[in-house]
Amino acid sequence: MSTISKRVAGIEPGQRRLNGPQTSGREYRNLSEPQYRTRRHLNVKIPMRDGTELMADIYRPDADGPFPALVAASPYARQIQDLGAPAGFIEAGATDFWVPRGYVHVIVNLRGTGGSGGTFAFFDAQERRDMHDLIEWAAAQPWCDGNVGMLGISYFAMTQLEAAVERPPHLRAIFPFAVTSDLYDAATHHGLPSTKFVSSFLSMLGLTATKGDRFYRSTPFAVARRLLNLSPIHKKFATMNGESANGMLNLMMRLPHPPRPWDELWQNAVVKHPIRDEWWDKRDLTTLLENIDIPVYLGCDWENVPLHLPSTFSTLRNLTRSPCVRVAMLGKYGLTWPWESMHIEALAWYDHWLKGHDTGILEAPAFRYFLPEADEWKAEDSWPPLDSSHVEFALRADATLASDEGEPGSREYWSLGAGLNRARASEIDPPSVLTWTTAPLDDELDVAGDIELRLVASATALDTGWIVLVSEIAEDGTLVEHLTSGWLRASLREVDEDASRPGAPALPCRTAVGVPIGEDVEYRIPLLPNARRFRRGHRIRLTLTSDDQNPDVPAIMDFRHAPVGTSTINTVRSSSRLLLPVLG
Repeated sequence: MSTISKRVAGIEPGQRRLNGPQTSGREYRNLSEPQYRTRRHLNVKIPMRDGTELMADIYRPDADGPFPALVAASPYARQIQDLGAPAGFIEAGATDFWVPRGYVHVIVNLRGTGGSGGTFAFFDAQERRDMHDLIEWAAAQPWCDGNVGMLGISYFAMTQLEAAVERPPHLRAIFPFAVTSDLYDAATHHGLPSTKFVSSFLSMLGLTATKGDRFYRSTPFAVARRLLNLSPIHKKFATMNGESANGMLNLMMRLPHPPRPWDELWQNAVVKHPIRDEWWDKRDLTTLLENIDIPVYLGCDWENVPLHLPSTFSTLRNLTRSPCVRVAMLGKYGLTWPWESMHIEALAWYDHWLKGHDTGILEAPAFRYFLPEADEWKAEDSWPPLDSSHVEFALRADATLASDEGEPGSREYWSLGAGLNRARASEIDPPSVLTWTTAPLDDELDVAGDIELRLVASATALDTGWIVLVSEIAEDGTLVEHLTSGWLRASLREVDEDASRPGAPALPCRTAVGVPIGEDVEYRIPLLPNARRFRRGHRIRLTLTSDDQNPDVPAIMDFRHAPVGTSTINTVRSSSRLLLPVLG
């Protein structure tokens, strides 16, 4: 089936207006101009090397080619990537932006989803081989000039890395924003299962992946598409974060879906494999990233702390053979859904690498980041910034976060396991959350770099969780913004001792080591790198707990964790230090 559309998206008058920031604060030249109508070909079968066929929708310029191709692959329904809904699975990019500017947009469903053959296996070696075959198939089509890139964020970004580590000859460059290269880092935060994410994600796939054209190309979806893309409605989505909008996912989780492979994958990720083992190794690209020998443009929004921010920086560290790596870190609402942000930036990237245009994309320093509250872009040759140095804040016994420790002491809180059969709480119960807060800041404080909590604490159980949150508090005591978080299961406390810098990654722990009961242990808890200007008169607050299932406990993007389940009183010493990277 083939149809033609005249719609053009962009930021110029008369175009369907794209939401979100479109560049890293820069101007570009010689960018492709919209000049083509869009022809679509639906339900195209693409053969893999083992005979399995993946289903694709192909959108290409309505003109004699050939053209460069941009491949977008994921387990999400390809039929609704133009729906316009503010949902975390509308992430393939704006077809009506790319095709009019002379690119073929190929949107593909992974195995076992959207009518594709085979079984979905969640970021495994077979998926990587499929990405290689998919790139080479696209390059061989008469409408393609042999130059292939990839497009899309989140899972669409993950498949970009999967393809790149396989090194298909015709893959020229990738643009993996909001990526995950190690599934363990996304599904399990240093030993604490991120159940709010992985449970919702797999339930959503179980409900949506088996649906076909009769469902997604039905009249209700057509009506919704028209409404959601109306300019006044679409504009409202510019300040909505689709990945943190869990209300709809929570409702969907209660609906029935086929148990295999979705519930089986959930059992493996949450129950059967609590620490790194062979199952996780098959879903970790870290050691394979050195295979990537093509240009890579990474990026994420600073808000994406519990999902894609970890891999943005670990991927950057491990891209040792890529001839060109660029990074852009975005501020609030930098990535919204449906994903349409940074399209001008990506156009400058792909016009350079796939069309040979002199766009100026390589002229700036390699690392650009937005500094929230300062509302400005900063540029560095590397991360962390050279003018960033760590300042220590003591977790004082009087609940103050300060440069001096004051009188040595401690504070305690508890975490209760399930099944204690208490009728009610008692007035003598310790708190379940502790906070430390600075005095009002005398001046603005710019922070950018790697962050760490060096926690000195004891526990009355063999294991516990450490969940840390850093926030900015206004003069009146109200929350301004959560900056970043860190997590650690105490029994998986080993760190890479060769990496002396703050924020050093934990070792891929494969054996849990019990906590010595009642003894002080020093934990190095890496918080996710971040950047922010704290305003004068505001305060910095650190929150520490061992269980964030209680909705009253703050959590970035409302991503919460399965509790360790022990009953413990945890004592925190004032010798603990928060290391913040201060600019200048």
